[in-house]
Amino acid sequence: MLRLCEPATVNRDVLQLILGPLEAQIMEVLWGACDECSVREVIERLHRDVAYTTVMTTLDRLFRKGLASRCMRGRTYFYSPRVTCEEWTDKVARDVVAKLLAGPKGSREILIACLLEAASQQDGSLLHELERTIRERMSHLA
Repeated sequence: MLRLCEPATVNRDVLQLILGPLEAQIMEVLWGACDECSVREVIERLHRDVAYTTVMTTLDRLFRKGLASRCMRGRTYFYSPRVTCEEWTDKVARDVVAKLLAGPKGSREILIACLLEAASQQDGSLLHELERTIRERMSHLA
């Protein structure tokens, strides 16, 4: 079984930007579940009014996107996450950065400027860590 992270460690804003609100909430349920969940169990853990068919369709979409696995027992599908939230977050970050770097020079400059600005606002020591990491990578290139 995958080692899952706590749902609280998932950045909900980022999750909802990429997946949409209901898909994000359902992935949080799957990441927080101990094992597999049926559609009914997902509905119970959502703690909101949502139609069975809506959750079923959303789980099917998550399955088709490769984010959830499913197996049938009897007449019921049981769903579990195919990736951990850390793996998903890492993939999304890498995809976004790769697309920005592959774009025109301006998008690369914006990416670097935004990264530096966010790092300095978050924690000043993060800039020192970035500088150290850049120096290490540069020394490996030489």
